[in-house]
Amino acid sequence: MSQNQEQGKLKIIPLGGLHEIGKNTCIFEYDDEIILVDAGLAFPTEGMHGINIVLPDMTYLRENRHKIKAMIVTHGHEDHIGGIAYHLKQFDVPIIYGPKLALALLQDKLEEAGVANRTKLEKVGPRSIVRAGSSFEVEYIRNTHSMADSFTVAIRTPVGVVIHTGDFKIDHTPVDGETFDLQRLAEYGEKGVLCLLSDSTNAEVPGYTPSEASVYPGLDRVFAQAQGRLMLTTFASSVHRINIALQLAQKHNRKVVVVGRSMLNLIAHARNLGYIKCPDDVFEQFKATRNLPDNKVLILTTGSQGETLAAMTRISRGEHPHIRIRQGDTVVFSANPIPGNTIAVVNTIDRLMMLGANVIYGRDKGIHVSGHGAQEDQKMMLSLVRPKFFVPVHGEHRMLIKHASMAQAMGIPAENTVIVQNGDIIELSPDSIGVVGKVPAGIELVDQAGIVHEHVMQARQQLAEDGVVTIAAAVNNEGQLLTVPEINLRGVVTKVEKSLLNPLIIRAIERFLEERWDEFQITTGETNWSGLREEMETTLKRLVKRELQSEPLVIFMLQRSSEPTTTITRTYRRRRPTASLAR
Repeated sequence: MSQNQEQGKLKIIPLGGLHEIGKNTCIFEYDDEIILVDAGLAFPTEGMHGINIVLPDMTYLRENRHKIKAMIVTHGHEDHIGGIAYHLKQFDVPIIYGPKLALALLQDKLEEAGVANRTKLEKVGPRSIVRAGSSFEVEYIRNTHSMADSFTVAIRTPVGVVIHTGDFKIDHTPVDGETFDLQRLAEYGEKGVLCLLSDSTNAEVPGYTPSEASVYPGLDRVFAQAQGRLMLTTFASSVHRINIALQLAQKHNRKVVVVGRSMLNLIAHARNLGYIKCPDDVFEQFKATRNLPDNKVLILTTGSQGETLAAMTRISRGEHPHIRIRQGDTVVFSANPIPGNTIAVVNTIDRLMMLGANVIYGRDKGIHVSGHGAQEDQKMMLSLVRPKFFVPVHGEHRMLIKHASMAQAMGIPAENTVIVQNGDIIELSPDSIGVVGKVPAGIELVDQAGIVHEHVMQARQQLAEDGVVTIAAAVNNEGQLLTVPEINLRGVVTKVEKSLLNPLIIRAIERFLEERWDEFQITTGETNWSGLREEMETTLKRLVKRELQSEPLVIFMLQRSSEPTTTITRTYRRRRPTASLAR
């Protein structure tokens, strides 16, 4: 690399995954070249009405699309690959490198979204090295996580090596036998690592995160004790957990029914790639299990996070087309709630119990372990890599702070550590690190139709909180009402009688036309109808807010007509209120 390049500075810009769990997306930029590490999604909170997924604001990438050289995928969890299909509708990515399982899942998403032709997918394996543009070389280093085929990446740049851990824990007895390549990390640490970006999810948890294999005895005990049908829900992408469940199904002679599209797809791809090994006759269609004793059936389902449309949630509501809870069923939640999902999960568990199920859940049951390293795992990562600079990522603020203090206790100076937010521009040189600016870093909300803009969400929020008032009026070219305006209230809670509110609204429309009609006459015979409608709607919003003491969504529909003025009998004029009803 040239001397000019060596004197440049690397920009690292996280767009998601900071001060939150989800939508992990990180930009690496040098001169006029950009690579992306992952592009994930998050799930909507309770107040995001009608929203399916949450994405990071990608304005910066849309504006700099010409700089994008490649995307680096670390593993196949939704919070790391779930946004890619949506982003490819807005800008191309020349090539996406990633593990074979992640790319198999991604291929399905791209084909379904109709964007498979917007990029090229290139599979990588342990210690594969890929080149992106003239500024970046990336080596894939096998790690261990709750999902198979997961990697840490070493990014070689003109200013030095940056290691991004991806999601990880240090599992010495992984279910699939693919151990963490700690040797390669140590080799990088020996040669010198400029900066480490490390997973902070469990920075508050002391000790080590147990091996995924440690859940086998707990689940084995549940299988042995269950007298009736057994239903197990976990993350659809938890290949290792699903593998254990399938092994136990064979041990306890249970036929397996898989419910939920994402879990069906994951199992199919994992079996094709060799991450799940079991005979075909383990699986059965649900209809065929009706002839089997209940204690010979295992139902694997999605919905461990209380997702509205997931199978277990629908089962708990009695809305699933095929499966109904009955006395004697045992339901196992082999997952802990992601922050923000606790209420949804607890409500699902309550409903299942009310239907008669024996529900097994909780951290003390030995049926779940995290896929993220605890404090001792994180310390081992720091001690192996020995970075000059440190940036904690993938976690909420308290987790980032805890991780940073841990790094400082291990000898990394406080001035060499930065705590950043989504959108912060980290500038990195061989001798310095700092935040030098910010790019747009909000959120983009997606429903069935696509991106939902902010004003639409505000309208949905108003509808949810205070209801809607619709007002329709027909006006002729002389500025006079042609008929009585129609007024409808939906979801509006008010002590004001409609018989009193309606005349106030009608009189406000009449007065507006009488007093302000001339303001909207452009030329003789020409009227600014859009301006007239907007001003009348603003006036009516103020009136409704005052009278109802709330802020429902007010929709005013103005119909223009060329009919001549006619004499209209308005029965509502016989008794006009003259004072406000507001107390």
